[in-house]
Amino acid sequence: MQEDLTRSPSYTVTCEDYVHVVEFSPFSSGSPASLLAFSGNLYVVVGTCLFQEEDVEVNGVQFNALRVFHHDIQVEALAWSPESRLDRIPTIRFCTAAADRKLRLLTSDLKDQNEFKVMEGHSSYINHLVFEPTEGKRIASVSDDHTCRLWDLDGNETAVLRLHSPGMSVCWHPQEEFKLMVAEKKGTIRFYDLVTQQAILSLDSGHSGPLMSADWCLTNTIKVGAVVGNDWLIWDITRSSYPQEKRPAHKDKARLFRWSFVNENLFATTGCPGKISSQVFIHHLGHPQPVMIGSSPVGSGLSWHRMLPLCVVGGDRKLCFWMTEM
Repeated sequence: MQEDLTRSPSYTVTCEDYVHVVEFSPFSSGSPASLLAFSGNLYVVVGTCLFQEEDVEVNGVQFNALRVFHHDIQVEALAWSPESRLDRIPTIRFCTAAADRKLRLLTSDLKDQNEFKVMEGHSSYINHLVFEPTEGKRIASVSDDHTCRLWDLDGNETAVLRLHSPGMSVCWHPQEEFKLMVAEKKGTIRFYDLVTQQAILSLDSGHSGPLMSADWCLTNTIKVGAVVGNDWLIWDITRSSYPQEKRPAHKDKARLFRWSFVNENLFATTGCPGKISSQVFIHHLGHPQPVMIGSSPVGSGLSWHRMLPLCVVGGDRKLCFWMTEM
């Protein structure tokens, strides 16, 4: 009999209302704590998280809210800039995608200087966005309008890549700033050379269901993962354009796929929000079954800590954190 892998969250942080989006910054903040942003109804909270695994004087998790930023419209996606730091002169910079098809770039010194830039160009729902990770001078976004668009920090659109179906995920190579991965809903994942704006490699899910989310493994960039229909899929881009591994995950369709930053074999998937709760599965490539199962009331968002095998999901008036035993 399979042991019950269902776990309550390792830690929780209470929030004022339903959390729509939650993202750890994947970059060092210059302080021992990690930056975390989450969106409520018409606002974004930026704060720091410190866990007992990082500091013995912390009991569980210590969340410190730094600033609440008003946001005119519901946030649907959020990306951190590598320029967000808390040492020297504090700078917070992130970009949001909202239901009005606009991107908003926010820069703040956490005191009195807060600058919002609105970027318009997409004609339909924006599914995902990312900053160029080395200097953070560019942003890429993908949308149901069958485009991936590139933007500079002045809010100008600098390039448009035409897609064959809605763009669901976009990832930037961690060292090579001219390599971009774009995953499309019909199951194709393409890698673009941004100098020529041409695709240099493509992967195929070979699957009938919709691709909802894909991620590039930044600790080993030959690995790409995605959720398609009810399944998770893993590619080794040096071996084949078709997945090396494929397993069923969520009965009610999978929603998000994210690789851990600390272990190239560890990743998490979430199911589409059900009536009562959403499942969170943590998987290890060496194990046929998930190594942990969690659930969050009407969960949304999924993000990994940059230094710990710990991920966070938003829920109804709380953030739920799961720590994985490695």
